[in-house]
Amino acid sequence: MSSQHSTELPIRELLLQKVCDHLKVIYPHLQDCGLAEELVQVMRLDEDCQTPLPHKNLWDETDMVVITYGNTIQSGDQHPLKTLHHFLKTHFTMLINSVHILPFFPYSSDDGFAVIDYRQVDPSLGDWNDILRISTDFHLMADLVINHCSAQHQWFLNFQQDKDPGRDYFFTVHPNEDLSGVVRPRTTPLLRSVQNGEESRCVWCTFGHDQIDLDFRNPKVLLEMVDIIRLYLDMGVRIFRLDAVAFLWKKIGTSCINLEETHEIVRLLRTLVEHADPNAILITETNIPNRENLSYFGNANEAHLIYNFSLPPLLVHTLVSGDCHHLKNWLMSMPPAQNGTTYFNFIASHDGIGLRPVEGLLSDDEQQALIQTMENFGGKISWRALDDGSAKPYEINIALYDALRGTTAGEDQWQLERFICAHAIMLALEGIPAFYIHSLVGSTNDYARVEEHGHNRAINRRQWQEEQLNEQLADRGSHHHQVFYRLRELIQLRREQAAFHPNATQFTLHLGEQIFAFWRQSLDRRQSIFCLNNISDREQLVLLSSLNLIGIDQWKDIITGEVFEDMIGEITLAPYQTMWITNRW
Repeated sequence: MSSQHSTELPIRELLLQKVCDHLKVIYPHLQDCGLAEELVQVMRLDEDCQTPLPHKNLWDETDMVVITYGNTIQSGDQHPLKTLHHFLKTHFTMLINSVHILPFFPYSSDDGFAVIDYRQVDPSLGDWNDILRISTDFHLMADLVINHCSAQHQWFLNFQQDKDPGRDYFFTVHPNEDLSGVVRPRTTPLLRSVQNGEESRCVWCTFGHDQIDLDFRNPKVLLEMVDIIRLYLDMGVRIFRLDAVAFLWKKIGTSCINLEETHEIVRLLRTLVEHADPNAILITETNIPNRENLSYFGNANEAHLIYNFSLPPLLVHTLVSGDCHHLKNWLMSMPPAQNGTTYFNFIASHDGIGLRPVEGLLSDDEQQALIQTMENFGGKISWRALDDGSAKPYEINIALYDALRGTTAGEDQWQLERFICAHAIMLALEGIPAFYIHSLVGSTNDYARVEEHGHNRAINRRQWQEEQLNEQLADRGSHHHQVFYRLRELIQLRREQAAFHPNATQFTLHLGEQIFAFWRQSLDRRQSIFCLNNISDREQLVLLSSLNLIGIDQWKDIITGEVFEDMIGEITLAPYQTMWITNRW
């Protein structure tokens, strides 16, 4: 026992020192490390403090995520979380091992992202037992809506009455301050005037007047969030999505985005979480230009995963233009993720196709052509405010299946093949692939839901009755069936390839503007895969000699089963066809 105690003590001391170092950057005015002690106690690290290994990959080629709302799949009076669990186990066992359930807490707006109570499950969805059951069968990813809470949260109700807890939890500012440099993701006014006791004060609202920004200058707010993280760990959450974290820290006279204090808070949360559970993962949701997004890796000491936000708009642009020039240049510019970090690849989500991540990657004319094409296919546009008072397109709201109906020339017969090609590319790229559930089942634009909810993002948030969806998936003539089973086949193939490990080597190949191609090599260097994707609506020829296939190996396309014995022959790729040519199968 004495030996065990003596090994635990230095771990705790080292942890306290590390937490103190973080806090000195965030709160330089603090005179002692009492706050560090409080944070360690809130995380219960006195009871169980573990030592995380640096640069350890917590994933492999079998890891894949499905993204869904808790009530996307429904069945009569059954709790939607129970229905979701049943649907996932029925269709995804041994295929997809992780599920991101979008905010499942009581909320007042924004489909869950205006949280009324962080510590409760929305009773219309189920309860914590439902969450725990899902977490026993899948790695569970949940949102920490860290930047703001609902105007109906008890903290904000207390703020209005000048009561604790909450009287000093929200960011307030004088309305005469110069806020012209603040980066905005919305067109709504930034400030909202409210009563704070007998005073009238202006609170900061990055996303809307029902979502009030928390003030992390107050250490009590940080303590509240860490306590919530501890609860989520206890409830089976393994992956923490830090929602809108880039806006966390505000400083008048700056852009109020990506500030150093924000990065340091991410580092602090990483330290606390990984000492509580070395297998827990932080992912930052930062829908911002690519270079800024990459900064959230830090030096492998911030996010384990970052959303690859540039991928969706660049890939859709590539497939509707028939030109992979920009996608290829972007891929060449992406640094390999250090071990212990990787990219979170997705091409559809509950939100739209963001346009900020392609600033500097696509020209204004190319962005406008993409927007026009998406509008032609039934999409809608959401806007953000600029500092001169004007508005700029922020994201395209459209179901991905509809986004790929055709090209800039109009709709055509290649919708399904184009859609499968998009996912084949995502599955093969460096990083962990994530499927929005509506892409897996081929959902289309839901105009009735837009009308009902009054906002554009509802277009891609359809709710299915489980029985109806199962009928569609079983109907071989349905595009839902074709999408689902073809994606299942690709997912199964990906899981079996060591060269598709999220951190396996990746090089971009140059085979013209209609073939998007790259090479992956397994960490042990035994397997190579040449990923060839015809991103055009015409047949394309590829010379095998241009791939430099090693003659002593046998090579095979694991998608079609075709074996290549003549290293100087040529391959014909049909429109939107993908080949994964490997030396090991």
